[in-house]
Amino acid sequence: MNINLDFGNRGGAYGGGKAGGAFDLMTFVQRPQVICRALCWLFSIVVFGCISSQGWRMDDEKDHCIYNDSAMTCKYATTVGVFGFLASMAFIAGEYLFEQMSSVKSRKHYVLVDLGFSAFWTFLYFVAFLTLWNEWSNTPEIPDGYGVSNAKSAILFSFFNLFTWGLCAFMAYKRYLIGAADAFDSTYDADPSANQYTSYPMGNETEQYSEAPFSGVQQDLNQDYQAPTY
Repeated sequence: MNINLDFGNRGGAYGGGKAGGAFDLMTFVQRPQVICRALCWLFSIVVFGCISSQGWRMDDEKDHCIYNDSAMTCKYATTVGVFGFLASMAFIAGEYLFEQMSSVKSRKHYVLVDLGFSAFWTFLYFVAFLTLWNEWSNTPEIPDGYGVSNAKSAILFSFFNLFTWGLCAFMAYKRYLIGAADAFDSTYDADPSANQYTSYPMGNETEQYSEAPFSGVQQDLNQDYQAPTY
């Protein structure tokens, strides 16, 4: 399968295809933005799935987080993973709708939301990774090894999410630059004064010359000149 990794303009505003074009499923799933969102979706499932399944231990009829008994750590990482999972699906649907948007302003708003959310979620996953790693390093040894592999997997895929969400933010930023450049070019070309120059007034524009320049001067010189007499 040939995956197109071109982040450049594809003929439409803000790096998207032209609105109203035919939808091709294979082309859609091979787009870098869709692939990156699918990875965000998958990695988020792993993060909150691992913590939800074996991130809590039952002790004294109470649930205890296996990350150094820090309930806040488990809840925070699970929340980031769940909302990252939901947001990934929403942005995949948004990529489809992005191609159908005929309004340049609508595309601009989508790109800005994509950029802001992706950058913010990259930061949240960075905090989740550091928190999980720090609490796990301070966790006493678990005698029966319950949830150890899941706990390590959640830490690892939180780290992977830094790159996937960061890449999504980078691609959204590239889209924004493309749209800003297109808007500038369109404004410049549409400015009637951009390619017009004011000529120096030459008097009556309908005036026509009936004879070659300097011919009158030459005739006057011939009339005034007389051959010397010796």
